[in-house]
Amino acid sequence: MDISAVTGLSRVPGVTTTSGIDGVERSTLTGTLTDKEKKAEGSLFDAFLNSAIDNIKTTNSYLSKAEDEKLKFAMGDTENFHDLTIALQKASTALQYTVAVRDRLLDAYKELMQMQI
Repeated sequence: MDISAVTGLSRVPGVTTTSGIDGVERSTLTGTLTDKEKKAEGSLFDAFLNSAIDNIKTTNSYLSKAEDEKLKFAMGDTENFHDLTIALQKASTALQYTVAVRDRLLDAYKELMQMQI
């Protein structure tokens, strides 16, 4: 649907309009969401949440690999100190990233909770 047809205004040069987000069509202009839009928003949040969970699982796997490398090195099963150093650095970097993302999410949550309606 063209915005000029709804508003009676002509197009403004340099401004483009879209009929929806990622193929989701708006059926009304009242502000209520259609079933398609609810599913699209739910799938976006679902994708974000699954991505965050996958990142946490990856961080946990790096931490367990670093712990395994520490045990191998301490028991004398390996003489390769480089694998231990790499595993420890990967685990440290992944943990720092995870903590930074968590801190940002908590800050955003606190800001939302302090907003007055």
